[in-house]
Amino acid sequence: MKYLKVIAFTHKQIELDKLGCLVLCNDAIDSTLNLVREKFNISEIFYLGTCNRVEFVFTAEHDITKDFVKRFLDLFHKGRMSDKDLNLIVDNCCIYEQEDALNHLMRVSSSLESLVVGEKEILAQVRKAYESCKEKEFTGDFLRLIMNRVVKAAKEVYTYTNISKNPISVVSLAYRKLRDLKINPNSRILIIGAGETNQNLAKYLKKHKYQNFSIFNRTLSKAQSLALELGGVAYSLEDLELYSAGFDVIITCTGATQPILTKELYLKLLNGDTSKKIIVDLAIPNDTHQDVISDFKLEYIDVKTLQDIADKNLKERYQELINGEAIIEKNIKEFRPILKQRRIELAMKEVPEKIKEIKTRALNSVFAEEISSLDPNSREILEKVIAYMEKKYISVPMVMAKDILVNNA
Repeated sequence: MKYLKVIAFTHKQIELDKLGCLVLCNDAIDSTLNLVREKFNISEIFYLGTCNRVEFVFTAEHDITKDFVKRFLDLFHKGRMSDKDLNLIVDNCCIYEQEDALNHLMRVSSSLESLVVGEKEILAQVRKAYESCKEKEFTGDFLRLIMNRVVKAAKEVYTYTNISKNPISVVSLAYRKLRDLKINPNSRILIIGAGETNQNLAKYLKKHKYQNFSIFNRTLSKAQSLALELGGVAYSLEDLELYSAGFDVIITCTGATQPILTKELYLKLLNGDTSKKIIVDLAIPNDTHQDVISDFKLEYIDVKTLQDIADKNLKERYQELINGEAIIEKNIKEFRPILKQRRIELAMKEVPEKIKEIKTRALNSVFAEEISSLDPNSREILEKVIAYMEKKYISVPMVMAKDILVNNA
């Protein structure tokens, strides 16, 4: 576990608007990871971005310092934020190494570090982030082992504690806020973005009899898929500029790095309507420009406004946090000999070839003259003996190493 590293930027240390500056759009993830791998000699890496955290999980031989983090961010964020903001973010980032990094990944995946403790969505998000990078060969055997154990620990936390009993997520908190505002079931709901967060919130609304949905997404097919499920109408994101059918509620969550709902666009969408509107913006960074929030009559709900409810939720689940931490500690203890065993397996991969080389050299070079004088029957017996010993020389060290690991554990 010596080389496991995590650089984490989260809602606990960094304001959400600043955190939003670190989010990588989908199109930039591959090029960014390639860049940092080459620059910092990183063999395995994956990127995790959610509504309240940005993390880089990777392997590296050198220690991770704040200076390293600054150079790391400078590589792909230079010019996107001021030096003052960059220094503030670097000062407030969290660095985890070795077992601390594994512990952190397990806590994140078990929702112990979430804005809303107990929400299971984070495990799906971590797995999706890892699998995406695995498919593109950004990760290898080491992170495969790590993630297998992380997922196992998280599943045990959700299964053997009450941490997710009566689950509360950012999405469900957003729905509660909408419900408290008593919006009419016939309200015109305009959805921008067809990703997982908006899908889940839309399903809440559909379940509670809301039915007037217009879905906009950069990829039209995804908008159409969600529209089919909701009984709504699908549009390309480009059509948002031309939309004139009016709205009562906007729900937005995209991966855009700049605000989508600008003052100019919002005026077009209003189309002269002066009634009070509702915007639910769960994107990080926010999809709504600050001018829209300040200059128009509206109720604005974002991740930050849900923080108080989330803090109360954390207090209610304190005992389950303790139980979850005990499960994580057990998994880390169990994982130590497994990782050592895997290291031995990898080291032993070369043993069979080395033994074959020794056998070939012995037969064809060192003892070639003596062997050539043997009769066919004697030579056959000799080769059987050598083949038997070859197999034993391959298996015995592995068995002994495993026994040592088990006894030491």
